[in-house]
Amino acid sequence: MGSVSLTEASRALSDASEVMAGLMARFGPARFGPKPTVGERFEVLSREIAYQQLAGKAAAAIWGRVRDQTPLWAPDAVLALGEGPLRDAGLSGAKTRAMLDLAAHCEQGSLDLAKLGRLSDQDVIDQLTQVWGIGTWTAQMFLIFSLRRLDIWPVGDFGVRKGYGLAHGGTEPPTAEELEPLGHPFRPYRSIAAWYCWRATEV
Repeated sequence: MGSVSLTEASRALSDASEVMAGLMARFGPARFGPKPTVGERFEVLSREIAYQQLAGKAAAAIWGRVRDQTPLWAPDAVLALGEGPLRDAGLSGAKTRAMLDLAAHCEQGSLDLAKLGRLSDQDVIDQLTQVWGIGTWTAQMFLIFSLRRLDIWPVGDFGVRKGYGLAHGGTEPPTAEELEPLGHPFRPYRSIAAWYCWRATEV
């Protein structure tokens, strides 16, 4: 995140956009929660896999059962579990495959989570999306919430598109293609703008 705090970035964005200023007045400075440690990154990515395409409570219940399968959530421990316990805990076949592939990449060294913080945004995306089942959206969420990169614009996220439309008085959310250039005025704090777009959906 460098030397710029979330509060400073929020204020800068507010100064640059009347719409963002209004959202900041409603919701205060952006808040991302505790920053995961390097040692927690594997568990964070595993949880994001479990949460893909599920509502919060359902995803949390499944993730809780999955996480209970082993006291230490580490690549070797997950590989030792294998497919059966993960499926029994409620993971789909696709998510089980993704979680095991993530563990295998980490265990084999083809994905070094400890080094991701030193890579560019695109290099982080390239590294993470080599894992089966991890796409650009999951990588972008990791960039925003785990690495605290401040200029990520997840145009594939429906919540961001919906929130942008609501905040700007539109009746229909913009498409991903339409939203891409609309984020340019928010540089270099598009992650903060995305956070406010998510908040805008909380009507």
